[in-house]
Amino acid sequence: MNFWEYLGTRHQQLLTDTYQHASAVFQCMVIATLLGVLIGVISYRSGWGGSLAITSTSAILTIPSLAAIGLLIPLVGLGVPPTVIILTLYGLLPIVRNCIVGLRGVDPALVDAAKGIGMSRTRRLLKVELPLAWPPILTGIRVSTQMLMGIAAIAAYASGPGLGNEIFRGLASLGSANAINQVLAGTVGIVILALLFDAAYVLLGRLTISRGIRA
Repeated sequence: MNFWEYLGTRHQQLLTDTYQHASAVFQCMVIATLLGVLIGVISYRSGWGGSLAITSTSAILTIPSLAAIGLLIPLVGLGVPPTVIILTLYGLLPIVRNCIVGLRGVDPALVDAAKGIGMSRTRRLLKVELPLAWPPILTGIRVSTQMLMGIAAIAAYASGPGLGNEIFRGLASLGSANAINQVLAGTVGIVILALLFDAAYVLLGRLTISRGIRA
């Protein structure tokens, strides 16, 4: 059975795995974005605070993803919980770093002008600083998403959802008739999803970043 015949006979399962993979990455990216921006907002004004935030989230990425999932299994069990925890934690660094860099890069004159017209610190943050820092934050989100697309495949080790199940089944049965087809189907599916998500972020950037800031 060639690859295209394999896709034809397994298309329903592959579509289900693709949807679960995309859903897991999307939901974890929402959580990671909220946490990452919150950490960035709390720490960007302090030199040591920003360094601590970046160093801490960097340290998470030094832990091999397979080992991290293995350590979580005794604590939270199999399936969705370890997948959500791992993907959320691994997605933090680019968002936190870019949020801090973006907020620190806002022109102080604009912040002073906002202060001069009576804006509170919260309003300055929401109306001036975060909108101006949004381009680098969005770049961090894009980088995180590309990372998590691949890491999500490892979640199959803990019975997590997604296309990693195809890859693991293929690797576990190397030498059988469809082993290579399974690995290839899972891998190609992840690449296609990554490209689709990135295209969506490009569109989001065009809709949410003003031409003046892009220029």
